[in-house]
Amino acid sequence: MIHLKPESSPEYSILNDYQSAGKVNFLTGSSGDYLSNETYKTLRTNLFFCGADVKTVVITSCNENEGKSTVSSELSKSLADAGKRTLMIDADMRKSMLLRGAIRNNKMFGLSEYLTGQAEFSQILYNTQIPNFDIIFSGHFPPNPVELLGSDRFKDLLAKTRGNYDYIIIDSPPLGSVIDSAVIASVADGAIMVLSAGKIHASDALDVKTQLTKSGCRILGVVLNNTDPKNGKYYKKYCRSYGYGVKEKK
Repeated sequence: MIHLKPESSPEYSILNDYQSAGKVNFLTGSSGDYLSNETYKTLRTNLFFCGADVKTVVITSCNENEGKSTVSSELSKSLADAGKRTLMIDADMRKSMLLRGAIRNNKMFGLSEYLTGQAEFSQILYNTQIPNFDIIFSGHFPPNPVELLGSDRFKDLLAKTRGNYDYIIIDSPPLGSVIDSAVIASVADGAIMVLSAGKIHASDALDVKTQLTKSGCRILGVVLNNTDPKNGKYYKKYCRSYGYGVKEKK
């Protein structure tokens, strides 16, 4: 289990060797935060040890506002920083947090436009200013997201991108609210659950775990979000030992 402290939502941009729809500036909440960066490196390393066959990973949560979009974007950035060609797909076509960070533009195509045949792949792929990091936004919210995510066109999209990227991180809606994530998980290599510390009941987490298991998807692990490691004795001891300037109050 990975523990993460609260972070601000990312603000939004792509660099590829094939045609894309354009560029979007992508700023993550961990920029300049040593502890957060190290924690995401740990999460990245754990993902590496899941095996070379795990390339498509869906990230979900029990409820809204647990930080799954932040974890998705930070993990994608960390993978890209390690030299892995990474694509992040915003598959929350109901209430996307990532789209709020992007410039809202009626001409901006995303996943929903692609799955409904209104846009081609080159029209939905955006490069960020971070090398190796590309993104597909959710697009305009459709009335039938479950049907679109369960379509052959979505499966074809994952197959198409799988050949061009080392990792595909899919930010999906909370599985405790809607079934979308289970539909995505059925065609993914693995799933990561994001749980907010002190806010989620064990029964809710078990329900989400059961849904993922029923989809046939391998559960890779859990990220415990919104923790405060600075209150931990280990954090203070470690930082004092290595000179990071954290002083313990008397």
